[in-house]
Amino acid sequence: MIIEPRMRGFICLTSHPKGCEQNVKNQIEYVKSKGSIDGPKRVLVVGASTGFGLASRISSAFGCGAATIGVFFEKPPTEGKTASPGWYNSAAFENEAKNAGLYAKSINGDAYSKEVKQQVIDIIKADLGQIDLVIYSLASPVRMHPETGVLHRSSLKPIGTTFTNKTVDFHSGNVTQVSIEPANQEDIDNTVVVMGGEDWAMWMEDLKKANLLAPGATTIAYSYIGPSVTEAVYRKGTIGRAKDHLEATAFNITDSLKDINGKAYVSVNKALVTQASSAIPVIPLYISLLYKIMKAEGIHEGCIEQIQRLYSQRLFAGKDVPTDSNGRIRIDDWEMRDDVQEKIADLWSKATTENLSEIGDLAGYKNDFLNLFGFGFDGVDYHADVNEIVNVPSIT
Repeated sequence: MIIEPRMRGFICLTSHPKGCEQNVKNQIEYVKSKGSIDGPKRVLVVGASTGFGLASRISSAFGCGAATIGVFFEKPPTEGKTASPGWYNSAAFENEAKNAGLYAKSINGDAYSKEVKQQVIDIIKADLGQIDLVIYSLASPVRMHPETGVLHRSSLKPIGTTFTNKTVDFHSGNVTQVSIEPANQEDIDNTVVVMGGEDWAMWMEDLKKANLLAPGATTIAYSYIGPSVTEAVYRKGTIGRAKDHLEATAFNITDSLKDINGKAYVSVNKALVTQASSAIPVIPLYISLLYKIMKAEGIHEGCIEQIQRLYSQRLFAGKDVPTDSNGRIRIDDWEMRDDVQEKIADLWSKATTENLSEIGDLAGYKNDFLNLFGFGFDGVDYHADVNEIVNVPSIT
């Protein structure tokens, strides 16, 4: 079939297997171009199929030469219907890993569930023995709690007062005002259950109980802080409460790993175009302005550049891992530079539908969004027939 992007709001309903494959290959080539990293050799990535999780799996395998196990929840293809992009990404990754002589296995299922955790434990026991690094990079809007069976849904709301500010429809370029009503306590609690650190701690507890964490094992979860212009709806809103919980959980996990000299970190990463961030009011406008400035300064990074720098300059640089006063790794340092944020604040007040294409990088935002689904890559013939049925080798 000939596959074209079909949009519905903030989602693309189709994905391109060859484009997703090209995306993975591009990221692998970038990591290889930066040289080898003296890092972990056995890595588990929970949330491994897109974004920072995929970049972490690629950096582990092709930067450190690691064997990797990836966990994700993706939609396989059916005849006449494409898979979700993470499925195609994972298939491409496994094929590239095999070609490079690297171990790679994947599990497609609900990472919150006891069943998937047990599947991972069984694979580690059978194939790798122990794990040196656990990346926790889940981004789901819902979580079925494995103990209670209750389905929790996260929400994106301010706390205390209604939030009103600018946003942009990145499809049309229209800059408008958006208002979001404040959360109630149930909204806050549910968001913390879904996006906080409880499941991360459960993963680490189960792995440790099974004696699957190597001496000195490290675990990383990803977070975001962002600027003052987004904090009411993000860092000081419901998601921020969940991120606070995630960051506090890192200290608890570190305490639980003391006997194996293990360590848990939260890495605060840069704002990037993801399926999740595209649906957050205000964020697309902020990213459009941010991209324009960071590209002009020569300091723009995508997911793979961020994670490669995290690995090579923070985690595995052969010295103590640098953290801020709250114990967090700050790989958002270039985004949060005073000069960058001052320029964004100035542009924010001026941004309109008429001038955004000039003062911001809306075209770059749109391109990155299409890239998420395998569209817009050089070297891919999007007019050619392509087989939508692609298998992930270790799954099917």
